[in-house]
Amino acid sequence: MCGIVGFTGHRQAAPILLDGLSKLEYRGYDSAGLAVRDGDAPAEVVKSVGKLKTLAEKTDDGRAVPGCCGIGHTRWATHGEPSWANAHPHVSGNCTGSGSGPVESDVVGVHNGIIENYVELKEKLLKHGYVFYSETDTEVLIKLVDYYYHKYKIGPVDAIAKTMVRVRGSYAMEVMFKDYPGEIFVARKDSPMIIGIADGETYVASDVPAMLKYTRSVYYIGNHEMARLTAGEAVFYDLNGDVIQKEPVEITYSAAAAEKGGYEHFMIKEIHEQPEAVQNTLNAILKDGALDLSTVGLSDEEIRDISQIYIVACGSAWHVGMVAQYVFEDLAQIPVRVELASEFRYRKPLLDKNGLVVIISQSGETADSLAALREAKSCGIRTLGIVNVVGSSIAREADTVFYTLAGPEIAVATTKAYSAQLIAVYALALQFAKVRGTLADDRYRSLIDELGTIPEKIRRIFEDKERIQWFASKFANMQDAFFVGRGIDYAVGLEGSLKMKEISYVHSEAYAAGELKHGTISLIEDGTLVIGILTQQELIEKTVSNMVECKSRGAYLMALTTYGNYSLEDTSDFTVYIPKIDPHFAASLAVIPLQLMGYYLSVARGLDVDKPRNLAKSVTVE
Repeated sequence: MCGIVGFTGHRQAAPILLDGLSKLEYRGYDSAGLAVRDGDAPAEVVKSVGKLKTLAEKTDDGRAVPGCCGIGHTRWATHGEPSWANAHPHVSGNCTGSGSGPVESDVVGVHNGIIENYVELKEKLLKHGYVFYSETDTEVLIKLVDYYYHKYKIGPVDAIAKTMVRVRGSYAMEVMFKDYPGEIFVARKDSPMIIGIADGETYVASDVPAMLKYTRSVYYIGNHEMARLTAGEAVFYDLNGDVIQKEPVEITYSAAAAEKGGYEHFMIKEIHEQPEAVQNTLNAILKDGALDLSTVGLSDEEIRDISQIYIVACGSAWHVGMVAQYVFEDLAQIPVRVELASEFRYRKPLLDKNGLVVIISQSGETADSLAALREAKSCGIRTLGIVNVVGSSIAREADTVFYTLAGPEIAVATTKAYSAQLIAVYALALQFAKVRGTLADDRYRSLIDELGTIPEKIRRIFEDKERIQWFASKFANMQDAFFVGRGIDYAVGLEGSLKMKEISYVHSEAYAAGELKHGTISLIEDGTLVIGILTQQELIEKTVSNMVECKSRGAYLMALTTYGNYSLEDTSDFTVYIPKIDPHFAASLAVIPLQLMGYYLSVARGLDVDKPRNLAKSVTVE
């Protein structure tokens, strides 16, 4: 959520800030702004409500704002509605009106995250004569920095450190001080932030795509750390103000990987990149026809000693966990619980000390998942992160890490990261089964071979996309849809339903097919779309019987099944086929038509596919 950028160097800052913000639009926002300093002159602050193009128009694509040092922000409203006053940057002085121009203020800053005790801090600052112009917690944060800066007559690093000790919540903040032209001071707790240096210039952003155009060598700031940025240099500090050393991390993908590459939307590009994402993730763990998870850091002895697995995640990653539960328990004969990260801490879970907590997160920065990881570690339970972003918070804090190799995912609705995560949990389940002796060697090798067929089988599904597009356009005006299935098919339905609702704004729900008669079937009426997922051969007849019940009440039936089940055409009104594969891995193929269905439905409805309303790519606040 939200996006922050910063630059200090030898070129005009505003165009670079706008370019960086454009690469972070996928994170979700409702307003945007920037602040730029030209030498000793006061910072010029420009803000706007709505899309980034409005800010670009106000600044002539940045050309109208001189200066080589600046910060920028796209805001997702939390405290205070979307408005000019609530948009970032915020200042320590007064900032009124709706225009732009120089602001006489000692401190100017932007912030991602939520300050939980901002009301208490605001009351403190009001007593010391501060006047507030916005409803935001960020203005409180910036003015608190200003308060400590002046009260103790200390430098920026010390003022920010005192602020960090005082506030509760999450933040990634950038601050410029009037007395320090050409410098940006940053600090972080729980919200992501990276720094890049190239050619005597320094960049800062909340995510890698904002700076890939300029450098692939980045530094990750840890929790409770700060940095002082000047042109071509970054000095890092701990909370005591002591200098700390950091090594840069090389980003392996190029700037071109974060562009559309000729596709109309990022989402359809990323759907088509799934074979490559799956293959790359497989290639990293396959050696001589066997799985090699040495880089993950789980020894055979540790695998044998694990008593239970807890999979903790949010959204689509939670749906991966639902698939994993069936696969792990069937193949490895080990009990698995799948937990929503947002609930994990608050129900005070009883955790087996010999268990393994697996945290799944594309970004590695999901706030609830990160909090769940820390809860598990505080209980002394071993943790494993499945993440797609090298150097992310979950990757750094988990005991061991399984990196998926999906590459940058820009569209808000995940596709290729989900598919890469499935490969990760399949591999773990197979290795657990082999090590724990629940899977014979020949069956183990056979299943590994099956994994290797997934990329090409996904490509075969794309050959049928025109039929799916036609079907989506047929239902472009529908109001409700229901997904039904049993076992792994139910887990796939959860993801298909989410894809439909998040980018098409169609009310859709997924149900275990046997639960329809326990209330949900009362919602079925003439023309209601019911999508049945039928890849688990031993469960097809039971799911079909539930679908027939819906059809008798007027539902329009779509069946998603494997080649060979042609008798389903006698029951369903529209049938989509996927290649045959071992049923444990069917989710990897069955999800593809549902992703395409959600995408084409959104296009047919004329919606913003990559940036759906009210949603953000990386949910970094609770």
